[in-house]
Amino acid sequence: MRTPILGLAMIAIAAPAAADVPTGAPAPNFTLPDAAGKPVSLAAFKGKTVVLEWNNPGCPFVKKHYGSGNMQKTQGAAKAQGVVWLTINSGAPGQQGHMNGAEAAAFVKSARAAPNAYLLDPAGKVGRLYAAKTTPHMYVIDPAGRLVYQGAIDDTPTANVADIASAKNLVLAALGDLKAGRKIAVAESRAYGCSVKYAG
Repeated sequence: MRTPILGLAMIAIAAPAAADVPTGAPAPNFTLPDAAGKPVSLAAFKGKTVVLEWNNPGCPFVKKHYGSGNMQKTQGAAKAQGVVWLTINSGAPGQQGHMNGAEAAAFVKSARAAPNAYLLDPAGKVGRLYAAKTTPHMYVIDPAGRLVYQGAIDDTPTANVADIASAKNLVLAALGDLKAGRKIAVAESRAYGCSVKYAG
């Protein structure tokens, strides 16, 4: 039986219709510093499939997917296909989840995560550009630079680790369709998790 873990005030479920970048449109370019302070630009990965993952290590929904190893397995499966994985933190200073570069590097190491880069967006400019509303909030960009999937990591919007086993991983499903040259069966879904802790 699924039991509520969080109060409704702590849970955000984003409707795809509210997205600022329509599915199928070009993904806006951006440049953000990684945990070491090196600038990383989306344009540098032109011609490759890219996954964007919004992250807040303090969020129970993020803990569900990282604590179980589900997010790391998804990262590994994606990277095995040659996909570039960029994890983005748009938490503002003083808000839950905000990290400096050293803290971000420590999180990646302790979680045994495998992104190509962990990017810091404390002003929230890139998060707002993509209308990222929850942690996690997932996006898939195809080699042509188009946004082809946006929404949740899976189809089971709970913070219960036990639900992962029966959930459909929508990110891997989208990547599988893309690799096979098929139309992506589920191109949008409702992202779920904690609200992104933007400045202001």
